[in-house]
Amino acid sequence: MRNFKSGKFINQGYYKSFQPEFVNRIWEIYDMELIQLMSTADRSLGRLDMYSEYVNIDLYIQMHIAKEATQSSKIEGTQTNIEETFLTKQEIKTEDRNDWEEVQNYITAMKEAVEMLHKLPFSSRLIRETHKILLKGVRGEHKMPGEFRTSQNWIGGANINEATFVPPVFNEVPALISDLEKFANNNQIQLPDLVKTAIIHYQFETIHPFLDGNGRVGRLLITLFLVSAGILKRPILYLSDYFERNRMQYYDHLMKARTDHALGQWIKFFLTGVIETSQKGVRTFDDILQLQKSLDFRLKNLGPRVADAHKIIERLYQKPVMNAKEISQITGKTLASTYKLIDELEKRQILKEITGNERDRIFVFEDYIALFRN
Repeated sequence: MRNFKSGKFINQGYYKSFQPEFVNRIWEIYDMELIQLMSTADRSLGRLDMYSEYVNIDLYIQMHIAKEATQSSKIEGTQTNIEETFLTKQEIKTEDRNDWEEVQNYITAMKEAVEMLHKLPFSSRLIRETHKILLKGVRGEHKMPGEFRTSQNWIGGANINEATFVPPVFNEVPALISDLEKFANNNQIQLPDLVKTAIIHYQFETIHPFLDGNGRVGRLLITLFLVSAGILKRPILYLSDYFERNRMQYYDHLMKARTDHALGQWIKFFLTGVIETSQKGVRTFDDILQLQKSLDFRLKNLGPRVADAHKIIERLYQKPVMNAKEISQITGKTLASTYKLIDELEKRQILKEITGNERDRIFVFEDYIALFRN
């Protein structure tokens, strides 16, 4: 990015805060490697988005959101796995419920924020409303949910003197967020949307406008901006898995963009993530289609119960972890009849019991979950 200046460090007495430059301005790109990556990323993302026209995305989108929620929260230190996101609070061990609740809030925040885009532009209000949902009733609920900070925060280190990075002072936050909002909605800026998305994420993480939850909100904003800009018809691109697998590079690139003005390197890292994630998403959808064919073969010779089996499987794509009562409600059959069908689905390796209990047993659609876990 030609002539990019990230900002400057300002002496605040016993620490230095970083004051970023505004981003709502003219941008110029002359890096051919970045342009080539941008082209590849556009094609890869376009192919992934194509599935939202030819595949019933709503069947599978719950798993995409569940994976994003667990991976984004994992970066922050939580340990909930994909299967646990589909359990009730009572089915989660007491010591694991705090992590589970944070992941559930992430899922709710993503769903409600996408719905809000029908009424709100990509804006400060959308960001604050999303943050409020994210912190509701969990660790951090007393750190001004839905409100920009009115005190100094920092990243890394036990105290501000040992911090890895100190964001701008709190009274600069409103102007910086206002500038970011203008940048996101400024159609006069001739920047490709994926590059714009990378800059939005970088600038938001640099501003760090909340006392808690900045990382999770910043990662949510990637998908929300792509949906608001019409690049994605449905929220099916999530980069948290890529960021988590390359965690040190993720933080290093963000930091070097600030200290060395190396925004181009951050954007290349970001675009590489879009390419990898899009290609992986396409393979996952292809694998789902192959799984469907495999299930049709496995359900042969099931006789009159095959219709109920198909009803269960269709629901399992949305909620791949269930108990017998839930399965019974899908078919409208008695529990005794349901257990006989579950037994058949276990024999055909479609369902797998995971508790080992005699009572309150839980069954998972293991082959389907594995497509997202791997």
